[in-house]
Amino acid sequence: MTILDRVKKLAKERRISLAELSKAVGMGENSIYKWSSQKPTIDKLQLVADYFDVSVDYLLGRTDKKYWDLSERESSDIAQQVEDLINGMEDGGTADMQFYGEPLDEEGKEKLAIALKMALELNKQEAKKKFTRKDYRK
Repeated sequence: MTILDRVKKLAKERRISLAELSKAVGMGENSIYKWSSQKPTIDKLQLVADYFDVSVDYLLGRTDKKYWDLSERESSDIAQQVEDLINGMEDGGTADMQFYGEPLDEEGKEKLAIALKMALELNKQEAKKKFTRKDYRK
């Protein structure tokens, strides 16, 4: 994947055009399109990386990991939290949950566990985006 491909992907995720991105970072309207035939300067790369909160290494393709991606340990911790919540429901603890007055069946618990895991992972990623210092975002 080229630098331009990565930038296009990030822009698409944010639902902005490359022209809008160029304007937002203070570059000429077609500057980023030129990256298909000529290499960008490091200062231009840094502007785009800062805009998307990714590292220059990510844009260059040296890593596929964005700084807010969860580590294996963080994913494992979240899975444990979900398991504890589901077990608390089964034990009739404070997390006892019913659906239309009936206890959740195994399929319902699985679906709830998936939803909880997704919600906790998204929360963790948002916290990392918000609270990670820029000099640690490598």
